[in-house]
Formats: sequence, C-alpha cells, structure tokens
Amino acid sequence: MNTFALSRGGAHRDRPDVAGFFDPRTFSIQYVVSDPATRRCVIIDPVLDFDEKAGATATLQADALLEYIEREGLVVDWILDTHPHADHFSAARYLHDRTGAPTAIGRPVTQVQALWKAIYNWPKLQDDGSQWDHLFGEGDTFKLGEIDCRVMHSPGHTLASITYVIGDAAFVHDTLFQPDFGTARADFPGGSAHQLWHSIQAILALPDNTRLFTGHDYMPGDREPQWESTVREQRETNPHRLGEGSEAEFVALRHKRDRELPMPKLILHALQVNILGGRLPEPESNGRRYLKIPLDALDGAAWE
Repeated sequence: MNTFALSRGGAHRDRPDVAGFFDPRTFSIQYVVSDPATRRCVIIDPVLDFDEKAGATATLQADALLEYIEREGLVVDWILDTHPHADHFSAARYLHDRTGAPTAIGRPVTQVQALWKAIYNWPKLQDDGSQWDHLFGEGDTFKLGEIDCRVMHSPGHTLASITYVIGDAAFVHDTLFQPDFGTARADFPGGSAHQLWHSIQAILALPDNTRLFTGHDYMPGDREPQWESTVREQRETNPHRLGEGSEAEFVALRHKRDRELPMPKLILHALQVNILGGRLPEPESNGRRYLKIPLDALDGAAWE
C-alpha cells in the first residue's frame, strides 16, 4: 500500500511542496507543507497512534513526520489542525513539545468545546480555545516562508472546520473526499448539511487548478490511497454533483447517506483528547490516564 506521496510545487513562488502521509489505521492523511525557497514548513492534521483494543498510545505516525522534516532540512513554523477530529487523536501537542512550533486551529473550536463539555459533563473544561497557541478567524492570513496563506471557515462537517489555503494548495480536511468518493458527513454534533454545501461552494470558487488535499481516503474499489485532486476535478466528476446540483438536492443526498453511517469508532475517545489540542488526560493517583466514555450520548448505533 502506498502511504506516502510528494506533490512538488515546482519553480513557481506560490506553489508549496506537499508531502502526504497516509495512516492505514484511521484512513487519515497528514501533511508536511513546505516552501522550497526557504525550507520553512507547517504540519497539518498529525495523528497520534491509538489502539482502542489495548488502550495503547504511540507516536509512530508523528515520528515519521519528524524524520521527514529532519531529512529534508525543514524548519517547522506551525502545527495546524483543521478541526477537532472524530476518528483519530491529534499529535499536535506531542509535535509542539518536540519542535517548539506553535499550534493553531479555527476560532470556532470554542463552540465545539462548549458542545462536548456538556456531552462529557466536564465542568472544569476551559472552553476558550486556550489549549492552542493561536486561533484563526475567517480571512486571517499568515506566511509560510515566502508563500501567502489564508484561512477559510468551512463549517458543516463540524462547527470548527477550516480550510488552509497555502499558495495554490488548499487543505480541505473532511469537507471533500476524492472525486470518486464524494463529500463529508454532516451528522456529528454541530454538523449541518446546509452549511457543508456552502462551504464546498466556497472551495469550488477557488481557481480551477488549485490543488485540493483531503483529510481521509477510504479507497473505493480497493484502489491505492489518494488524497490530491483539483477544484475542476471536484466540480466536474464528484458523484455528489457539486458543480451542477442544487443545495436542496445535496442536503437530501447527505441526509440519506448520513442516516446509513455508523458513528466513527473512536469519536467518544478522540474528542476528549482533541478538544484539548491533543493533550491526553492527566494521570490519576495511580499514574495511569483514563478516558471517559458517555453512554447513549449519540444517535447512530448500527445494530446488526
């Protein structure tokens, strides 16, 4: 299985190099995005390994990113999450501790924290986003070396989903999948198919040749993992008819599809880590860490 691919930016000043790392356990793609001219980079959506059967954690995925960064002689400027993930733990805090680079996420993460604070009955949780070094708002800009970057608020999959546009590349998290698979679900707490439609349309308004990098790939037809497409490909070939369908048609399709999907197996494990910016629970008096799993908190059990 192909678990790594490098999309070269070439000689153009606004085209970053994008290294994608596929995690087969969670079907997630992590990114190291770098400016070829300055060797500065950002890490996007890193994975902290977790085996729910053994309750074991590891840093295999994150260490692979660090090895690549060291091998390529890169310097990390940011560690970025696109949203609080429901299907894997974030390694943002671990990578911050290893590199010293600041962590960031979208400002609406505070809404997600407040929502899950209630679900977990967690009165002591600080729901002000202070677990990250920086909170990005809609339209905020920053630099990756010499490359201009900006932030788009892309709610729908979650309240806090954002898209990072870095030169000619856009990191669209779970809003869009590959053109042969479709779009993200919108039935998580705080999700909205209507908002998802408008977020997708904003992404499709980017230039046709914009490189789009998704957050997951589920390999339909047992093909090899893929995670890069373009705005034009999504508009013209995505099976959810993003370029010609209506909002009402999309919402109906999304609702029907979401009713058939079970919840991700790690959603209740992962959110209590990811709304803390990738921090694991504090050890208790015996030195062990514990996760809290609320019972009957979510609809969507797939009974067989």
